Amino acid sequence: MRIETHGQQIEVTAALRDYVESKLARLQRHYDQPFDVRTQLSLDKPDHRAEATLNLAGRTLHCDAAAVDMYAAIDLLADKLDRLLMKHKSKLVDHHRGESLARNGEIGEIG
Repeated sequence: MRIETHGQQIEVTAALRDYVESKLARLQRHYDQPFDVRTQLSLDKPDHRAEATLNLAGRTLHCDAAAVDMYAAIDLLADKLDRLLMKHKSKLVDHHRGESLARNGEIGEIG
């Protein structure tokens, strides 16, 4: 997982960058394939805003959060991204139950 952190109207310090990376590191447990996360931290007075864009294989997911301070906004963003990834992953699972002839490959065989 590659995380890029940018700031708009705010300087991204090493402490903020490390905090973002530590919070978003838990997202990797949902997917084995590598994916990119681009985060943008901004100041939207009086709130602080954190936005993230995830680039998965064939999908782009976006999420944002606002809070009183930047660390709280990053916490909210990490929670929202976690829920978004779990929802996306559940959509990828095959929900068809039971066996069918077409799935077993027996429908086209005569014999």
